[in-house]
Parts: sequence; C-alpha cells; structure tokens
Amino acid sequence: MSRAIGIGIVGTGFMGQAHAMAFQSAPLIFGTEIGARLVAIADINAAAAKATAARFGFARSYGSWQELVSDPEVELVAITTPNALHADIAIAAAKAGKHVYCEKPLSADLKSAEAMAAAAAASAGQSLVGYNYLRSPAIAYAQKLIAEGAIGHVTYFHGICDEDYMADAATPFSWRCRLDAAGFGALGDLASHLVSVAVDLVGPIARVVADQKTFIEKRPVPAAGDGTEKRDGSAAPVTGELRKVENEDTAHALVQFRNGAMGTLITSRSHWGRKAHLAFEIFGSEGSILLDHERMNELQLYTKRSDDPAANGYRRIPIGPEHPFYGKFTPAKGHGIGFNDLKIIEVAHLLDGIAGKHKLHPSIPEALTIEKVLHGIVASAKSGSWVDL
Repeated sequence: MSRAIGIGIVGTGFMGQAHAMAFQSAPLIFGTEIGARLVAIADINAAAAKATAARFGFARSYGSWQELVSDPEVELVAITTPNALHADIAIAAAKAGKHVYCEKPLSADLKSAEAMAAAAAASAGQSLVGYNYLRSPAIAYAQKLIAEGAIGHVTYFHGICDEDYMADAATPFSWRCRLDAAGFGALGDLASHLVSVAVDLVGPIARVVADQKTFIEKRPVPAAGDGTEKRDGSAAPVTGELRKVENEDTAHALVQFRNGAMGTLITSRSHWGRKAHLAFEIFGSEGSILLDHERMNELQLYTKRSDDPAANGYRRIPIGPEHPFYGKFTPAKGHGIGFNDLKIIEVAHLLDGIAGKHKLHPSIPEALTIEKVLHGIVASAKSGSWVDL
C-alpha cells in the first residue's frame, strides 16, 4: 500500500457509519492499492459529529459540511446526507478537485443532478455513486452468466424493490416524505437500486410508461421534528398533528430497453412483510435467472437441456468463494455475506479506481441516466403516456 488517502464523511447516521466501517475494512480485506485515513466527519449536529469522530477514530469533526470540504487534508468527500443536500456538497467538492463518493439518488430534482454531473465531469477528482447492490456477488455472477450467453439473448426483465418501513400509518412523517428534502419517495429510496441493476444487467432503458400512488396520505408529526426517522419498527414519540405526505409510497412501470428487451419495475415502501426485497427475474432465449436479495447468498438458474428434457428446471446455486468478491470474507459456502460487506466491496472498488486500477462505475455522470429513468417514471405517471428517455 503506497499511501492512505484522506477521507471526510458528511453525515453521522447509519449510512455515514457504514461508510466509516467500510473505509476502515476495505484496505485490510482487499489489500487495496491505497489506504484510507479517517480525517474528518461533519454533521449539522456538532455533538453527533464529535461523538462519531471519537467512536470511529476520525482526527476531527465539524458542525458544517463547508468546513469539511475546505479541510486541506480531506481528499475524498463521502456524502451520506438527505438527498436535497447532495448537490451543494458534491459540486463544492468537485470544484475543489476532491474525489466524491455520493449516496444515491443523486439529488431531489433533475436540474441539481445534472449540475452534479457537469461538475463531476469537469473535476480533477473522480466520483462514485453508492449503488452498492451492484457489488453483490450473486448479481456480479448473474452479469457474468449473461455476458457469456448462458441464457441466450435477454428478452425480459421483471424487477421488484419493496420494503415495509412505512407500511404502518402510525410511522411518523420524516424527511423522506418531503419533496424538498427527498424528492422521490419509494422511487429514490428503493427503485433507484432496482434501475441500477436493470441497466447494468440488461442495458439502457429507452422508454417508460408508469403510475404511482401515495396510499398513506398523512402521517403523524414526530415530537423531535422532521428529522426523526425510525426504520427498525420501534415507536417514535409524536405530536397530535398530521402532515401531508408529499411523494409516492408505491410506483410501477413498463419499460422498453434500447436493445429491444421488455421489462417491469415495481417498488413500494409500504408492502408489509418485505424488508430488503430487491428481486428480479431475467428471461432469455435459452434460459433465465432468478434472484431475491432477501436471500442474497443464492441464485437460481434455468438453462434448457435438450439432451434430457425431463431434467429441465431451476438450479439453486449457493454463492461461495468461486464467485466474485465472496472469498474475501469467508472461504466456505453457506456462511453468507451481508449489506455492510457490499459497502466494503464498493469502497475497495473506489480506492482501487482512484489508484488507477480500473474505471469507477457508476460515476456521477453515469448515474445521471438512472435519475432520468426515475424522473421519466414520475413524468409518465402524471401524463398517463409513454415517456422517451
């Protein structure tokens, strides 16, 4: 390891902490070309920033992102804030020539996302967007199977990304329900991941026709203010007031890919029983692939057997060390890896990309294509017609 790059993280919530753990772990697990020094962490709550800095070993903390971006020792800025704050931070960091590692979606509106892409393209620094499910060993293996022609020519993608963290009408209003802070509802939080997978596995999306709905139109106002957020099912104190939800709970779309394949995209943050149901079926001329990320350590593959038609059927393939990335964590099948491991894989990709070993993907300019699909779904839901992308 030649040197360690200075890391600054904006945001102290779950994702900020996941980034901190990943920067600590990735150089050790993957032996990356460059290491990572935890220089600074920032949060509007200065006390939270100070506590998180002490917990993870950051050299210092700040009460504003501006101070962090201005820190000369911070060479890479990781952004884990609510969506509407992404653009200002990313553009400032890009203009300062720093590397930018931004959580998805890019922003709360398309104009800001386009400004981020322009700034990233003009910057001396590199960029990566946190579509961590693309680092799943099972999804990477599915991509390899498709590239090798195992299921022939891809004809159809059927994808779902559902969770139930807002299925209960008693769940308080949060920033995720606000257009100014989040922009999208389930589309940004969940479907963005689904679109990233669809595009990486099948190819660019050309057209969409869609619908969306807010099933729980009002939610109780949290006693702690709009920043309160509980995704673990535990109760949060609320006032007696209700506030109108400003974005969608559920959306679905028909899509046409540029290569002629067809598809469906379905997402909801209010489908009871689903926790991390990023699932898809990919059908081809010679077979198909099934994957559900609630069972992220297995994949189902169907390839037709003309030699023995009676044996035709899906094969369950346990993901193991012979598949991408998995062997860095455990040498045996059945033990499995988890969500935070995907962040470690992603950060290893980031560090080695900065070192010049490969091209970072998806960069902020590349991720703009995902944003355009999401905004196309919203536009189609409003117009009731097909939207060309």
